[in-house]
Amino acid sequence: MPPILPDFSNSVKLKYVKLGYQYLVNHIITLTLIPIMAGILIEILRLGPREIANLWRSLHFDLVQILCSAFLIIFVATVYFMSKPRTVFLVDYACYKPPVTCRVPFSTFMEHSRLILKNNPKSVEFQMRILERSGLGEETCLPPAIHYIPPTPTMEAARGEAELVIFSAMDSLLSKTGLKPKDIDILIVNCSLFSPTPSLSAMVINKYKLRSNIKSFNLSGMGCSAGVISIDLARDLLQVHPNSNAVVISTEIITPNYYQGNERAMLLPNCLFRMGGAAILLSNRRSERRRAKYRLVHVVRTHKGADDKAYRCVFEEEDKEGKVGISLSKDLMAIAGEALKSNITTIGPLVLPASEQLLFLMSLIGRKIFNPKWKPYIPDFKQAFEHFCIHAGGRAVIDELQKNLQLSAEHCEASRMTLHRFGNTSSSSLWYELGYIEAKGRMKKGDRIWQIAFGSGFKCNSAVWKCNRTIKTPSDGPWADCIDRYPVHIPEVVKL
Repeated sequence: MPPILPDFSNSVKLKYVKLGYQYLVNHIITLTLIPIMAGILIEILRLGPREIANLWRSLHFDLVQILCSAFLIIFVATVYFMSKPRTVFLVDYACYKPPVTCRVPFSTFMEHSRLILKNNPKSVEFQMRILERSGLGEETCLPPAIHYIPPTPTMEAARGEAELVIFSAMDSLLSKTGLKPKDIDILIVNCSLFSPTPSLSAMVINKYKLRSNIKSFNLSGMGCSAGVISIDLARDLLQVHPNSNAVVISTEIITPNYYQGNERAMLLPNCLFRMGGAAILLSNRRSERRRAKYRLVHVVRTHKGADDKAYRCVFEEEDKEGKVGISLSKDLMAIAGEALKSNITTIGPLVLPASEQLLFLMSLIGRKIFNPKWKPYIPDFKQAFEHFCIHAGGRAVIDELQKNLQLSAEHCEASRMTLHRFGNTSSSSLWYELGYIEAKGRMKKGDRIWQIAFGSGFKCNSAVWKCNRTIKTPSDGPWADCIDRYPVHIPEVVKL
């Protein structure tokens, strides 16, 4: 019998081959310059001191040339530093933790559903099936008005929830950072579905007696990705306003948006959305460099609103009975996948190492020239980031991103545990996830974080941060009293 060839997959550690390739490509300039510099140094040592001195004396320096060269260097350096974007720091942030009295265990949620929808048992059964597979835990919270039977979504109750969530998060932020209200230069509040008059930003200004010349903005209707949009707006404002502090408040007010009808597409948000909010302090002041937790590196926004299906996949409308609710389309995940693909195409060249970009380019050329049926190469974003904060919109969203980005269970742990403990808190969920990573003591200096959020319209937005210092495990925050219990096993189906 002919000799059996060795199993190269076992005899040669392909993992180390890939690591070697990555190191070679990512450090190609350094590896090229080292032998050149070594050759130059050897040649200089060969000349000897006399030859070097003679070479120096042979150079003729003219005073005018020296002055012109010095002026050119100073001019180029000035232009470079003047045109360089201002660094935006994330000094600190605070997440709202709902009181125990707002807790909604599965049994309570289902009992309320049976009483509210007593004439439609199929809708109750549908909600139960969704809840069983949702990935939510027993400690998520709904605002007080939703605990009534039937719920009382009045304007007063909605304002009460807004004040409770926003003021609590704001108080916590001011306490943690020592920031005085009069030192806030920019205020941005985003809340998608509750937009009263006066605005929520005006409510904050009134409560904390902020300056009359503050630059305030109130973003509404922009969905769960509005938090990243607010960060992008704050970054742009901080580029043109030097030595400034910006406070971003991200939340979603549940009270006026609890659907009480029978349309299944509109009942889905009832099962997933819960109370939550976050307040974030950004600054471009150099004095904040040392104590700041993170530095903003990139913000990439993708909008698919030109496509009709994408525009209507998350849509607020009335049902046949005239009851208002948020309708979620069956095409939502497919549309989210397309939006993510477009976002990745833009953010990839900004963050991926050269080794991954080269492999992607070779794959693209191969598919275009040789065989269109070749499987496209999915870049390894684990080479670009240490931590991933995926919007906790639901179990299906996290599963799809984990699969498409080829992430490990640990990379998605923060998103899954946030969904389990707090539910879908809309635009603020990214900050609960970041808080989870910090509470676990995993955030080290130099670590890179990718925040990915999806929102109605349809939008996919990304923010990239770099950790400014190793962060100690916080003694307060929303995870302080429960982090030791996490991670927990989340079954595919929880029988109710």
